Amino acid sequence: MKLSNCCCHTGPPDPKRHVADLPVAPRVNARIRFSSTNPAPVRHISPQEALEQVTTLLEQGTAIERIGISGPGDPLAFIEPTLEALTLIHERFPAIPLSIKTLGIGGEMYADRLFKAGVSHADLIINGVTEDILEKLYAWIRPGFKTIRLPDAAKILLAEQKKAVRAFKDAGMSVSIITTVYPENNADQVESIARLTAELGADSMVLIPYLPEEGAEMNLEPPDQALMNRLLKSASRYLAVSEQEPATCSGTDQEIVAGLPKPTKQRPNVAVVSSDGIDVDLHLGEAIRMLIYGPREDGLACLLESRPAPEPGGGGSRWEALAGVLPDCFALLAASAGDNPRKILGQHGIKVLITDDTIEGTVDALYGGGRKNKKGRKERH
Repeated sequence: MKLSNCCCHTGPPDPKRHVADLPVAPRVNARIRFSSTNPAPVRHISPQEALEQVTTLLEQGTAIERIGISGPGDPLAFIEPTLEALTLIHERFPAIPLSIKTLGIGGEMYADRLFKAGVSHADLIINGVTEDILEKLYAWIRPGFKTIRLPDAAKILLAEQKKAVRAFKDAGMSVSIITTVYPENNADQVESIARLTAELGADSMVLIPYLPEEGAEMNLEPPDQALMNRLLKSASRYLAVSEQEPATCSGTDQEIVAGLPKPTKQRPNVAVVSSDGIDVDLHLGEAIRMLIYGPREDGLACLLESRPAPEPGGGGSRWEALAGVLPDCFALLAASAGDNPRKILGQHGIKVLITDDTIEGTVDALYGGGRKNKKGRKERH
């Protein structure tokens, strides 16, 4: 969990009020071109773990102003754990407001269910209102479970975000627009974003100045304060607007959770489920084979072999059998997995990690590798 000072949507953080951001959402559905191409792998927590963490904080006397689902992926990209966590927390602590931070894909579909689960506020990440700008900003967007052509995905994202603002408002939520200012890319669209979303019913807007990120495929010069002041003034014609530092309102795909497993002498390898041998893109239950990665003699991690997975069916016995297939693995990478296999494999020393990243980048990060340049060689620092 990430605990931070409360970011009032039209003002500075309040040190006496805290927001508890829960990393319940497992699936990342977009990546900005200016973010790291080799992020550290992330671990999401189960809905029950989320409830337990909130309960512990409150028992310790922490004043929680709001609880948000804001990472490590998008709360709407895989809705069931999001709804389960929200429902559990709302039933236990009905007086604490709940919120989500999302790109908005699926917002119209899920708005009523989210409101019934206790969500009173939505932070909607909107960085552009034309397809050409989104194509400049995003490396990829996944409206569903597969990456599609960026022009097609950008068109879907624009339509989904407009519908999400209206749907969230109609359901009874307040809506704040979160826009990161990328100089020479979307700065000229900030006023248009404010005007359009105000017309759709948004209540407020937060502008975040871009900061260069280590490991990004390209970097920009951060916006100066003169530009930010100009954009704040123009956006304020339509919405209550404030500026916040990147660390206080980071994107949903940037939240990193500590506690990643480490290789041991008995378990030096990692199992991966993948349809193409490049991306971690399968639900664990769909896997018919396990790709096994581990260190070579020179210490670099690489593909060692492929092993067949147990046949589907059999309930918990299938996951017991899978644990037997992976006696040398300390972790298993999948795009999603149920609580039962995660629990059973965990009892056998195999941590299930949920990620949508490439195999190479995630495996490299698990073994403590450095960021890679475009030629694939590790950078020296």
